[in-house]
Amino acid sequence: MENNKKEKVYDLEERTAVFGENVIEFCKKVHKNEITRPVITQLIKSGTSVGANYCEADCAESRKDFEHKIGICKKEAKESKHWLRMMAKATPESRPEAKLLWKESNELQLIFIAIVKKSRNNIQKDN
Repeated sequence: MENNKKEKVYDLEERTAVFGENVIEFCKKVHKNEITRPVITQLIKSGTSVGANYCEADCAESRKDFEHKIGICKKEAKESKHWLRMMAKATPESRPEAKLLWKESNELQLIFIAIVKKSRNNIQKDN
């Protein structure tokens, strides 16, 4: 029972993977046309990249490398918010689901901002 207390309560790798999966499922439902196809492509690229880059950050070789990769996660989450907004405009029927994904993308972006700030504060404490 003692080991259960030490398990990760919050798994960011899983959360970012689920976000990417949800983006894929969302895009599968969107009606394809000349407007939505490029938006789908961009959204899938940015939405799935968040988790991939988090995995990279988790295996970073230095603090600087870690911060750089977390910064990429932050940028990809922000880009996902943009493409979700464009998708909501292009397909009004998708707005409710796009809004939920946008909120998750925003939360992930805020988490990555906090991680970078904490990492940089730790550097200042070490000096």
